[in-house]
Amino acid sequence: MPTKKRTSTTSCPVPKGKLLLIGGHEHKGDAPDEDEQAAKNVNFAPETILRRLATEIGNRGPLVVIPTASEEPEEAGQDYVRAFKRLDGPPVEVLNIKTRQEASDEDRLRILDEAGGVLFTGGDQLRLTALLGGTYLQHRLQERHTYDEFIIAGTSAGATAMSTPMIYQGRNDAGMLKGEIHITTGLEFLHDVAVDTHFVARGRIIRMAQILATNPACVGMGLEEDTAVLVTDGRELEVLGSGLVVILDARSCSTTNIHEIAPNTPFTLRGMEIHLLAAGEQYTLPIQPRLYA
Repeated sequence: MPTKKRTSTTSCPVPKGKLLLIGGHEHKGDAPDEDEQAAKNVNFAPETILRRLATEIGNRGPLVVIPTASEEPEEAGQDYVRAFKRLDGPPVEVLNIKTRQEASDEDRLRILDEAGGVLFTGGDQLRLTALLGGTYLQHRLQERHTYDEFIIAGTSAGATAMSTPMIYQGRNDAGMLKGEIHITTGLEFLHDVAVDTHFVARGRIIRMAQILATNPACVGMGLEEDTAVLVTDGRELEVLGSGLVVILDARSCSTTNIHEIAPNTPFTLRGMEIHLLAAGEQYTLPIQPRLYA
């Protein structure tokens, strides 16, 4: 099923769209539990992330929520219908893609053409890539991100799936062992960046380091819960929310032995840089955007 092909007058234009990557458990307007980190943060501002998403969409069209990653897609979709109604935000339309055939259905694609933005919910990121990868839905979203004022958001698994490479399996307590972390190609909205979520709460820094040891050209981005980055111009980050964003940069690492050791053996990585970024901080990813003609 062909889509309208757009051509660029420059070899590498800056994408007009934005990305919003959320570390999971973003505040939706409910009172936080006493044990939640957000409740301990004196600077905590309720609904910061979702309010920013609503602002970025403005009146350009509805927010389309895609709960494909979730095992309970109807409930996941309705959570955001209620949340944005409380915010007096844009109207929300839930688009649950259950098969690859549905991901190339023209009626469903037309919904994306009329949307002001898209939000992928949490769940299992492998469901997103298995069902959406290589489909017309993926291509249409890539095209809109490149050429339109359009925002693509994702939380938890929905954020992890935006990047290439994409983590899809790996125990938090086994990240130090070679071969325990598995990656594949994500939905390719953000290249050369590996994204992980619930990053501080679940102690995922070591498993991210293993990915960078295998390919130091990638940048690691760890998003804590109720924390997000807004990506503009394909590489400019703004940090939102109540926690930290952790950037891991191994491009100038001096030594790694991961190519020499046997599987299930701890690896070495020396000289990796780490940046801790709180709300309001900005950072330029050391990557070059890749765009779709």
